[in-house]
Amino acid sequence: MTHHSADNRDDTTSPGVAPATSWTTVANQTISVDGTDFVYRAYGPAEGIPVVFLNHLGATLDNWDPRVVDGIAAKHRVVVIDNRGVGGSGGTTPATIEEMAHDATAVIDALGLETVDLLGFSMGGFIAQVIAAERPALVRRIILAGTGPAGSEGIDKVTRVTYADSITAVLTRKDPKQNLFFTRTAHGKAQSREFIARLGERTTHRDKKISLRAFRTQLRAIHSWGAAAPADLSVITHPVLVANGEDDRMVPTSNSHDLARRLPNATLRIYLDAGHGGIFQAHDQFVSAALEFLAA
Repeated sequence: MTHHSADNRDDTTSPGVAPATSWTTVANQTISVDGTDFVYRAYGPAEGIPVVFLNHLGATLDNWDPRVVDGIAAKHRVVVIDNRGVGGSGGTTPATIEEMAHDATAVIDALGLETVDLLGFSMGGFIAQVIAAERPALVRRIILAGTGPAGSEGIDKVTRVTYADSITAVLTRKDPKQNLFFTRTAHGKAQSREFIARLGERTTHRDKKISLRAFRTQLRAIHSWGAAAPADLSVITHPVLVANGEDDRMVPTSNSHDLARRLPNATLRIYLDAGHGGIFQAHDQFVSAALEFLAA
């Protein structure tokens, strides 16, 4: 296992001191796992249980809302990983959610993290469920945002919704995430513009964009997850915070209700006038709920 920092900024902090850096300035780092280089960013207090962020469909490190990552990094060490074959990470994008989960646990192990909290958004929420089911002792608490269980409603339609909204976005000169993640109300539209602006706050050492091939491979993996037999969620006994907007068009909000019903130890937070990106649209509410949940 080799480990090096891609740029030489020091992101360590003394116990009890707020992060010395922010999501817009934290260094990109690389760790080699079985011959594949994975890119990640880590910062926040050194002590305590770190929170591992698991990316959504098409996401690189730069797709996380700085307000959400900074908000959680104020109290917890955060570790955000680029999936195999995505962004700065090497290798080929896995064809299944299970393989993506195995990659994530391999990186967590390589980083020497014995216990972690997981924050999985959308596809990252699928990955988090697999990690929790397969490696229960690795995980303390889980946040599942804008996501659903295997074999659940509407997930097999993600491809169609993604392409339709992306085409609309191109025609109207918007970022596809404005259509996919946010409600089309005046409030939702305003919040979507602010979110896109925040994603551009990092100006140096930005991540590489995902390739079209990797994006299509992820879409197929999501389709398979949606078409799979329903998972037995009773095996995930960890405390889980399930969060979503009330009008999620990508992974219908009914899936969040389904997760909260079927997970033995779940709490549900639904944000009004918010969509798939509810944790970004209602970022202040979400961060305070997440910190409260992680502190319990």
